[in-house]
Amino acid sequence: MKMSRLYAPTLKEDPTEAELASHRLLLRAGMIRKEAAGLYTYLPLAWRSIRKIENIVRDEMDTHGAQELMMPIMVDADLWRQSGRIGAYGKELVRFNDRHEREFVLGPTHEETITALVRNELRSYKQLPVNLYHIQDKFRDEFRPRYGLMRGREFIMKDAYSFSATQESLQEEYDKMKEAYANICVRCGLKALPVVADSGEIGGDTSVEFMALADAGEASLVYCDDCGFAADDEAASTMVTVSEGPGDGTLTKVETPGLGTIADVAKFFGFPENGTRKALAIIDAEGNPVVAIVPGDHELNDCKAEHVFGKGYRLMTDEELEENGLFKGFIGPVNLPEGIRLVCDKSLEGSKSWTCGANEVDYHFTGACPGRDFTPDEWADLVTVVAGDPCPHCGRPLASARGIEVSQVFQLGTKYSEAMGAYFMDEDGKEKPLIMGCYGVGVSRTLAAIVEQHNDENGIIWPVSVAPYEVSIIPLDVNDDLVWPVAEKVSAALAEKGIEVVVDDRKERPGVKFADNDLMGFPYQIICGKKAVKNGNVELKDRATGERSEVAIDEVAEKVAQLVLAARA
Repeated sequence: MKMSRLYAPTLKEDPTEAELASHRLLLRAGMIRKEAAGLYTYLPLAWRSIRKIENIVRDEMDTHGAQELMMPIMVDADLWRQSGRIGAYGKELVRFNDRHEREFVLGPTHEETITALVRNELRSYKQLPVNLYHIQDKFRDEFRPRYGLMRGREFIMKDAYSFSATQESLQEEYDKMKEAYANICVRCGLKALPVVADSGEIGGDTSVEFMALADAGEASLVYCDDCGFAADDEAASTMVTVSEGPGDGTLTKVETPGLGTIADVAKFFGFPENGTRKALAIIDAEGNPVVAIVPGDHELNDCKAEHVFGKGYRLMTDEELEENGLFKGFIGPVNLPEGIRLVCDKSLEGSKSWTCGANEVDYHFTGACPGRDFTPDEWADLVTVVAGDPCPHCGRPLASARGIEVSQVFQLGTKYSEAMGAYFMDEDGKEKPLIMGCYGVGVSRTLAAIVEQHNDENGIIWPVSVAPYEVSIIPLDVNDDLVWPVAEKVSAALAEKGIEVVVDDRKERPGVKFADNDLMGFPYQIICGKKAVKNGNVELKDRATGERSEVAIDEVAEKVAQLVLAARA
């Protein structure tokens, strides 16, 4: 490919709307262009990389026993009614009527479509297991699309669905997909961790996300360097270490004038915030009042709270606090007004001396003891696990990081098959629901995640496996009768060896060429300058390390081909 013919309009300045490195660099390098909020066109360079990611995904899926098909983007809304998700998914689900006033949705995922497809076809245990996948544009009407390809309304995803007769068979498919997904990350050049995750709107009981570590990641996670445990903060669970409050364990009411925050109360008693108890007044999804108690140095986890209090729960307004006889900053489990449900974090269950609000303005209790002074209606996992909390597997302190979710595997069980009537005849002659798994890779998100992990102040640094072109040849003077023939000779030699080459044949100053080639991030640059060529050499630059070396013209194609072939997936 000649760069003079390449459609890659670069930008000299950072786009004002770009907050993340991937968004900024993909725009600047002429790889994507914004059509509307959350909608992007992939220009030729980005599309070449997308196709390489897709082919890595295909190779791993095929190798691990999955079969590719293609399902429609438009999905009959009635299928979503059958599954019960049409209301639960929310406004992010794009809905419309066709000319005959039949309702359709644009599929953000395809559990309903695939279940409807197989429910009249997979009728015997002898046909199972089956794993089917497709790679397709998806649509989700994000309320606030941002971060370029990270949170778009239209995105490219590979989703696979397995169907099994037994839980053991599902586990086998699930483990195969986890292995495939780990391989995909490695082959795409991503440093990623498999983390325990919440299943969200997809459903199911078991889920693992593959998180590409990045400071700009939208998700936070905790992990253990000792045993390898990792989980995102929506699903991480451990017994948080808590301190007992001050005093001798006797219930004592203490005047605390104006001390309505955890920090103020802890300072007043001379105890760490971990020795206090934080109370949150909530209206649950059914409109009922609840008080939730968590350790003073931890926060209520929104995802866990939704599981306990229902989706749509919220904190009480000032008016609702007054209606329920509660006082902001002084709420506690003792003498709680009648009719308010009390839910306490599990980590507090063994603690017998709580410092907490006294349900009276300007007063707190010390020495409050569950079972003696109050009785929780429920103990539940409520808190967000943070760095320093004990690992639930080995007890060592957890570390924290941020990550980009690039893929996720789910064990759906029979959620969709039972709802949609997808049954098979088992070997015992009984009809049973198909046991399902779901496995998704965000292809376009993977592209962005790669750029987030592989860049420097000069631009993108593509891993060879996903680079749009593996080598760029930069003749510093395309009109020179000595330099230009060398560039063409080396390009032809590399092409014969199956190496993907772009030649910067533009009549630009060397500085412009160097800047653009660094920005676009081609892994290897072969620089043809007059002085070096006269001596029978060209300069070879490794984009990732910045290392430069002179190589004989007759040897450079072989040397670079060996480097590229060794680095390919």
